[in-house]
Amino acid sequence: MTRTNEERNGPPSFEESRNKRQKVRAAGLDPNYWYAVEHSRSLQVGQVIQVTFWGRAVAVYRGEDGRVRAMEDRCAHRQLPLSKGEVVGNQLVCTYHGWKYNGIGELVDVAHDTFGRGLPKCKLPHYATRERYGLVWVFFGDLDKADSTPMPEIPELEGPNAWACVPIDFTWRAHHSMIIDNVSDFTHAYLHRRFRPFEDAKLTALEERDDKVYLSYETKVGRGRISGLFVDRNQVNTNAMDLCYDYPYQWSNTDDQIKHWCFVLPIDEKHTRVFFLFYFKSFKVPYLPVTIPRSLMKPLLEVSNKVLIGPLLSEDGFAVEAEQNGYDKHYEAPIAELSPAVHAFQALTIRKWQAYLDRRNDAKTKTGLVSPPQRTEANVTAQEASA
Repeated sequence: MTRTNEERNGPPSFEESRNKRQKVRAAGLDPNYWYAVEHSRSLQVGQVIQVTFWGRAVAVYRGEDGRVRAMEDRCAHRQLPLSKGEVVGNQLVCTYHGWKYNGIGELVDVAHDTFGRGLPKCKLPHYATRERYGLVWVFFGDLDKADSTPMPEIPELEGPNAWACVPIDFTWRAHHSMIIDNVSDFTHAYLHRRFRPFEDAKLTALEERDDKVYLSYETKVGRGRISGLFVDRNQVNTNAMDLCYDYPYQWSNTDDQIKHWCFVLPIDEKHTRVFFLFYFKSFKVPYLPVTIPRSLMKPLLEVSNKVLIGPLLSEDGFAVEAEQNGYDKHYEAPIAELSPAVHAFQALTIRKWQAYLDRRNDAKTKTGLVSPPQRTEANVTAQEASA
C-alpha cells in the first residue's frame, strides 16, 4: 500500500518512488557481488567485528588459523550479536550462554547443561570471504554463486613488481549512489579548488555497455601545489582520464600510470562505507628528473593519505553528506541534473536493483512464499504504459 507524504515522513521507498532521482536514492546494491568490508590489517587473529550490508548485520572474524569467516550476526538462542562474543580457535562463541558456532554457522557446543535434550540443530547463514589488495571481502549473496562471480582484477597490485598502494576508507552519511555520482562526474571541480585533482574537465565520451558506464574526459589531472610536484609530465599524459562505473565498483585510469578503484559498502539507505585504492606506477623527486625508489613509494603514500588524499576526499564526504541532508528535506524538488553521465549511472543502479528484486520475488513465488501478482486491468494498463 502506498503511503501518503504525512505517513511516510521522509523520502519514498523504491516501490513508491515517482522519478529517477527518488528511485536511485532508495535502491540497494545487488548482494551477488564481492564487497570490501575491512582492511586486512585491522582484523587480527582472534578478533570479531560487525559488518552491515544494507541493514543485514554479519559477524566477520579471523580464526586461529588466520582465515577470515563470516556468518549472520546473531546467536540462534537468544539472538544476541555474535560480534559481541569471542573467537575460540576457529569458532565463534556467544558471550551470553557460550553457544559455539563453527565457520559455516553450525552450532557445535554449548557451555551449559542441555537438560538431557542434546544440542539443538541450529545453523546460521554463512558467507564466502576472501582477502585481496589489503582488504577483506564478503559475498553477501547466494553462496553457490560466490566462486563463479569475479571480483575486481587489479594486476598492478600483485606480484613482485606491484605498484605502491595504501587503501583509505571513510564512512559517510550518504546513499551509495551519491558517492558514485560524486567520484565519477567531474563537474564538481569547484569543490576541490584548493587541491586541484582535476580542472577544466570536458566529457568527450560516454558509453553504456552491459553493466558498465565508460567515460572519458579531457581534463588537467594533478595540478595541485604539492601533488603536482611528484608527477613527471614528460612521462605521463595528465590531460585526459578514463573512468568507469563498473557496477557496483568504480575505477579511473590516467595514461596507464595513475589509477584508482572505489568500492562502496552500502550500510543502509543513508550510510555508506567507501574504500579507495589509489596506486601509481612511479613518482618523481620534486624539481629533479629522478624517479623515487619503489621501496619508498608506500611510506610516501601513507603520508600522502594523511596530508593530501584524506583531506581531499573529506571534501567529497562533506558534499555527499550535505547532499543527503538536502535530499531528505527536498526529495520532491524538481530534478535539475545536467550531466548525462550522472543520468547513466543512476539508470544502471536502478536497473540492477530492480533485476535483483525481480529475481528474489520469482524465487519466493516458486517456493510458495508469496503469491504471483494478479493480472488485473489496473496493473496491465500500468505495464503497457511503461513498455
